[in-house]
Amino acid sequence: MGKLFAVILFCSFFFSCEEISTPKPRAYFRIELPEKSYTEYRSVNCPFLFEYPVYATIHQDTTFFNEKTENPCWLNIDFASLGGMIHISYKPITAKQSLSKLREDAHKLTFKHTIRADYIEESLISNKNGVSGMLYDVGGNAASNIQFYLTDSTQHYLRGALYFNTVPNADSISPVVNFVREDMVHLIESFQWK
Repeated sequence: MGKLFAVILFCSFFFSCEEISTPKPRAYFRIELPEKSYTEYRSVNCPFLFEYPVYATIHQDTTFFNEKTENPCWLNIDFASLGGMIHISYKPITAKQSLSKLREDAHKLTFKHTIRADYIEESLISNKNGVSGMLYDVGGNAASNIQFYLTDSTQHYLRGALYFNTVPNADSISPVVNFVREDMVHLIESFQWK
C-alpha cells in the first residue's frame, strides 16, 4: 500500500509541474495596409473628377433601397481588401433641392449617428480648385465614421460616407478608418468640378 501511495504521490508531482495556461485576451487580425498610390477618376457623364487609391475600385451605384438611383453619378468606391466602401451621391442644385436643404440633409444624416457616436467633429473644406464643403469625423461605434459633402455653391453638390462590412467596433477598425480617412482627404483635395 505504501508503494502505491508513493507512486500516486510521485505521479501527482510529476503532472502538476505543467505550466498553467491562462486564456489570452481577445485580439483582432493584423491588417496589411497597401502602399498609398492614386489614379484619376474621370467620367464623361459626371461633372466632376478626383483622385482615388489604386487599391480601390469604382462602380456606378444603380439602386438605392431597391429603387433606381436618382442620378447616374452615384458611385461606390470599394476597398474590397479592407472591407469598406465610400458611397458617393451627386445632386445638381435646383430650386427644389437648394444648397441649404442639401446641407441640412447631410447634417441630419451625419447626426443620426449621435446615438452610437462618442463625438462628431466638423471641419470646413476649401480646396485649391474652388470646392468647399464639410468633413465629419464620427468617433466611437457609429456605422459611418467619416462623411463629407462638397459643393461649388451654385450648381453642384456631392456627398460621401464611409461604411464597413462589419459590426461597428471602434477598437478593431480604427487603424483602417484612419488609413481610409487619408484617402478621403486626398480625394477631397484633388476634387474639382468640370
